[in-house]
Amino acid sequence: MGALRETIESIRKAAAGAFASATDAAGLESARAVYLGRKGRIRDLMNLLPQLPPEERPESGKLINELKQEVTRLFDERTAALAGQTKPRAAGEAFDVTLPGIQPRLGRIHPLTRAMREIVEVFSRIGFTAVYGPEAESVRNNFECLNMPLDHPSRDAFDTFFLKDRTDVVLRSHTSPVQIRAMEAARPPLRLVVPGRTYRPDTVDATHSFMFSQVEGLVVDARITMADLKYCLDQFAKGYFGSQVRTRFRPHYFPFTEPSAEMDVSCIFCGGQGCRICKKGWIEILGCGMVHPNVFRAVGYDPEKYTGFAFGMGVERICMLKHGVTDMRLFFENDLRFLEQF
Repeated sequence: MGALRETIESIRKAAAGAFASATDAAGLESARAVYLGRKGRIRDLMNLLPQLPPEERPESGKLINELKQEVTRLFDERTAALAGQTKPRAAGEAFDVTLPGIQPRLGRIHPLTRAMREIVEVFSRIGFTAVYGPEAESVRNNFECLNMPLDHPSRDAFDTFFLKDRTDVVLRSHTSPVQIRAMEAARPPLRLVVPGRTYRPDTVDATHSFMFSQVEGLVVDARITMADLKYCLDQFAKGYFGSQVRTRFRPHYFPFTEPSAEMDVSCIFCGGQGCRICKKGWIEILGCGMVHPNVFRAVGYDPEKYTGFAFGMGVERICMLKHGVTDMRLFFENDLRFLEQF
């Protein structure tokens, strides 16, 4: 085995020297044939394996394969170096230093990332601060503190990703757990938005995915009312979709807010006149409501002293509406013909 190691090291050094001394493609190919060719020195070592004792063959084969990989790497590096060399200029030949350089191709921000940043930026204008949290959350933060008891349908294994062999940790199904963390870490007043990825075991189709992005918001202070909620969300809609957009609120139910509502905006495509997208002039974009007293009790806030409102929206839906995209799967297929439009 010791002799084999010495032979391998000798071949490696010889190959490195031969590749380094090659000054053109022909010379490099000639050196490659000596070491990596069908009748090269590495192939000769391979042919010796059957002659070794059985107990030495696995280790010897491994060493020879590592040698082949190393020599191949040295060959590839020298090939790239020779390809990048410029043709020597003739004596006295001028070099125009004013010629433009090679413009590198720049990437683009993904449309969902751009949409999330734009949403956060609009809320930042009215005093909201972005906060972030982990995507693997405790059942307490994801459900219990949000007024979702053990028998709530969303806590069923068919509606939530539970971590393997764990019943107390889930992939968060919304970004609301970060609101719980923020309230437990600070006292009011609070005004924050929570962007991030969330997970639910939905069947993938044109409007659903097992992974999607959300931006949720929370305001807590003394004497916060539904009027404050409506004003903030109306300002968001006008800031994101345009000043011509109108908003309306419809009663709804969420376990963590009471009263609860869904917010619609007038169709940005037809101006609220009715079209194939909005049908009757309005498009739902988010859910909202006044924070339920049980949520405040779970984080140690006095619901007699503080009130607040919360809201949440799907980034994919907002982005699809703004750009007229009809299938959210397009965002995740990495088709540059689609992504380069944004």
